[in-house]
Amino acid sequence: MNKTYMAKKGEFQPRWVVVDVADRILGRVATKIAVILMGKHRPEYTPHVDTGDFVIVLNAAKVKVTGAKLTQRTYEHYTKYPGGRRVIPMDKMIARKPNKIVEEAVRRMLPKTKLGMAMLGKLKVYPGTEHPHQAQKPVKQAI
Repeated sequence: MNKTYMAKKGEFQPRWVVVDVADRILGRVATKIAVILMGKHRPEYTPHVDTGDFVIVLNAAKVKVTGAKLTQRTYEHYTKYPGGRRVIPMDKMIARKPNKIVEEAVRRMLPKTKLGMAMLGKLKVYPGTEHPHQAQKPVKQAI
């Protein structure tokens, strides 16, 4: 009789992965990052346990989008005041907070649960090529 392996909390050691997204299409990169964060690239993947790796994203300011998304796609947030809805087009968001573009694209591809929020916490996005995680000995991965 075959037995299915199910990972348990605490018996899994995550790795650190570095991904360079310069001149890459945002949606295609975000799907691959989400797969790594969820742990679906590993044979030990278990849906109810966080088996994903930490992901460090570099050059978020140089990510590419296709079509007219730079002017048509918008990002909304709400201040906590009446009439406090703020809508920012993608081109202005890239100029102000380029890491927020990648974070939002990946967040929308993860589960909308507590486990999904824990997975998102393992995503580190930087607009340039420098990151403060050398002590974790991250491995460069091409996607």
